[in-house]
Amino acid sequence: MTHPRSLSPPLIAPFCGLRPTPDIAGAVIAPHYDVMDTVEARAFAKERPWSFLHLSRAGIDLPAGTNPHAAQAYAQAAAQFLHMRAVGVLRADPAPCYYVYRATRGAQVQTGLVLAASVEAYQEGRIRRHELTLAAKEDDRVRQIEALDAQTAPAFLLHRRSPAIDDLLAQITEHPPALQAEAPDAVRDPKRDQHGDRVQHQLWVVDQPEQIAQLTAAFEAQPRLYIADGHHRTAAAARIADGRAQAALGNRSAHGHWKRFLAVSFPADALQILAVHRLVRDLNGLNPTTFLRRIAERFDVTPSETAVLPEAPGLFGLYLDQRWYRLRLHAGRIPHRGSQADPVARLDVRLLQDQLLQPVLGIEDPRQDPRLDFVGGIRGLEGLIRPVDQGRMRAAFALHPASLEDLMAVADAGLTMPPKCTWFETKLVDGLVSLPLDLAITRDMPDADTWHAPSPARHPMDAISMSGPA
Repeated sequence: MTHPRSLSPPLIAPFCGLRPTPDIAGAVIAPHYDVMDTVEARAFAKERPWSFLHLSRAGIDLPAGTNPHAAQAYAQAAAQFLHMRAVGVLRADPAPCYYVYRATRGAQVQTGLVLAASVEAYQEGRIRRHELTLAAKEDDRVRQIEALDAQTAPAFLLHRRSPAIDDLLAQITEHPPALQAEAPDAVRDPKRDQHGDRVQHQLWVVDQPEQIAQLTAAFEAQPRLYIADGHHRTAAAARIADGRAQAALGNRSAHGHWKRFLAVSFPADALQILAVHRLVRDLNGLNPTTFLRRIAERFDVTPSETAVLPEAPGLFGLYLDQRWYRLRLHAGRIPHRGSQADPVARLDVRLLQDQLLQPVLGIEDPRQDPRLDFVGGIRGLEGLIRPVDQGRMRAAFALHPASLEDLMAVADAGLTMPPKCTWFETKLVDGLVSLPLDLAITRDMPDADTWHAPSPARHPMDAISMSGPA
């Protein structure tokens, strides 16, 4: 009998990527749109006219007060994308390729494969999620992808360690990369002047048929892939695929990449996962003494002379009134880790919610309660201390990060992680490789001599030569 998997499209496929010319790649690649606020994005992109932030956050180039989700913003992004292709900032590879991507920051190195992943595999659960999506954010990504007719921001996938994949990537990266660029790590807190941290991005083009076939087969042997980051991008790609299939768009749909989504897959055990810490705006009407007494009903509370960054699950740091406390959850309150246990119930973010935030502080819904805020681990403990000392927040909780095995166990159980549970480093960048949904986009380039930019007040390119950036 035929195995059901043989009836499905390949888990991954090569594609004709759109990528920047090597000499200006560093001016093109940009942090993903949701790691900066509008002020940070505008400052970052101001001196970078080719930055992909002009696509992902096109509202920064429109008059102040313009709704970033208005049709005008998506049209602006589309015009910018058209212009970058027209003048040769972005060029398409002539034949389908895979791409090996490596990001290096200091001693941290992560190497993965850029690929076109199957939407069908995602819908069938072979590419597994661990996070719920927000409708408004998903709608925004759908409109962005449809406006560009391309996916410019890769999803961050994980695969289990595979000697076959490792060997192939090692062989490919023995040769010089096709593209190499450094870009500031804009994820870090600009108030601490950490934009000087730089990440080296390298890209190798895999265009040899034998290597392409070997990589496809090696990934096909993976029982499943996991979404680490990019749930909204992936869900948006699935919605677009369903819509285009139902619309029966004829030849254009039949030969496009709309049944796939742009992704980079990394071996799970090679990644750095950080915690996402919690800040609270008030103590739910309690004074500090009563607050600590209530916590002591469920935790061992120990004052600490130094900052507390938990070194193991079940431990938490509390910062209150310029003092640190070490919290250890009572053993009887930690769920059993047996094979039948709920993998979500034992996560530290869930334990903090169930044992402290909800019963002591009255925070029922961490997704919506305005009294709760989140700080990615990349910002360090200073990101917890400063808001409390400044009086903007009342207390802070430092957490131990969830493990990748926790993430995969939750996904395999068909469950979802609590909100703001994981922070992966190093973050992917936009613009290194883009996936056009319509194959014609790689062939029917507009003539730069006849193309007209939008009005000068609204377009960042007007003072730039049509031949490219200086």
